[in-house]
Amino acid sequence: MSNATIAVGAPKPNLLTRFTNVCVRYVERYMPDPYLFAVILTLVVVGLITLFVEGATPGGMVDAWYRGVWGPKSIFTFALQMILILVTGYTLAEAPPLKRGIIWLASHPRTQVEGALLCFAVGAFFCLLNWGLGLVAGALVARQVAKRLPKVHFGYLIASGYMGYLLWTQGLSSSIALANTDTNSPINVIYQLTGMTVPFSQTIFQPYSWVPVVALIVILAIVILRMEPDHALAPDPAVFNDASKDQPKTQPTTFAEKLENLWILNVLFFAAGIYYFVRSDFALNISSLIMLFTVTGALLHWTPIRFIKAFVESAKTAGPLILQYPLYGGIMGLLAYLPMENSQALEEILSSALVTGANEYTLPFLTFLASIVISLFVPSGGGHWGVQGPIAVQSAIAIGQDSAAYMGLMSMAVAFGEAVANMIQPFWLLPVLAIARLNVRQVMGFTVVAFLIGTAVLSIAILIAPFTL
Repeated sequence: MSNATIAVGAPKPNLLTRFTNVCVRYVERYMPDPYLFAVILTLVVVGLITLFVEGATPGGMVDAWYRGVWGPKSIFTFALQMILILVTGYTLAEAPPLKRGIIWLASHPRTQVEGALLCFAVGAFFCLLNWGLGLVAGALVARQVAKRLPKVHFGYLIASGYMGYLLWTQGLSSSIALANTDTNSPINVIYQLTGMTVPFSQTIFQPYSWVPVVALIVILAIVILRMEPDHALAPDPAVFNDASKDQPKTQPTTFAEKLENLWILNVLFFAAGIYYFVRSDFALNISSLIMLFTVTGALLHWTPIRFIKAFVESAKTAGPLILQYPLYGGIMGLLAYLPMENSQALEEILSSALVTGANEYTLPFLTFLASIVISLFVPSGGGHWGVQGPIAVQSAIAIGQDSAAYMGLMSMAVAFGEAVANMIQPFWLLPVLAIARLNVRQVMGFTVVAFLIGTAVLSIAILIAPFTL
């Protein structure tokens, strides 16, 4: 297919396009940089603690904030894992075989709408398999589509790929659903409080989970089609810097150069990683995913020096994550701040207040709404379940609903809230923005629409679900 430039035709304005334009305009006007968003959230939490947490003191809040960032239970391990998910996933996608595949996919769209739909399809497909790969896959395809079709709105393409992330909590790597199956998981709240595990058959494979997946794929595809912007947004030329481009080949002459090009070292590295993965009974978690991305990237880049250069170039995208993730650790520390033994932490106060007066039919829905609110402060599936899970499970037990099926529904209600909140909480958008070299205002106007659609569809599913158990 020719690489000729294909101009974007101005779409006829429609109701959805006009609504999207309003969202984009207001986001551009009022949405601060994600770093400032995290700072503002921190101040909001401090204010709420001052108002509602009995016995709170300025010194105690500072200590709690410190513990969340730099203390024994700090965010550092999680933050490094997220950075490595981005860097290793990006490095893997830059490997010649995968990059050729991405370029081949990106060669098919003839218009920006077709390109946006392709980005969404790729993002959704990989998010259902593994959220870490799905998070970056749509953006990497968008980059190649924009390279081929220069007169597109790059933010529209990136947002379309990121909308696939709305489905990750209903996929095979759903951290809450996975934790429910593992008695050794520190966040298996259901097992800790009831002594039971909840298999996938009672969570992601339930009709209330997979039917909305199908519905969201169809509806969001239609929405992407109808929200096509009528103007272009050119990407930063640096987006197209080719870190993996072959340098002129020269025969290694020194011992060091020969080692740097010794492909057998990468093969041995890959073999060791796969051997461990087999010995672990194919345990798939954040750490094993990073390991698989790393060793597979090394293999596909073939020589050590090529892998090193691609990894270093990919690591340049991680700056925003390094700056902002510690702030969310501080927010989590503040939410758990307990000044006195008989007082309640803010996380408990918020979760409990939002499900007060519920019955067996309304509790999952109210838990879902509470989850959206909590996700603004704790935008991490596993960490979020650790905060809200105990309240959700104890509330279900209090109204006599202690079956595995109902517990599975309660856990998925929290997961659904986490999923839709990601469309308006920039925490998980940061790696995507780093790849695209865009700011949050150029993307989130589109994802606000996905938030509204996702909230509506998943609300219906959660309201119907208790009658189907």
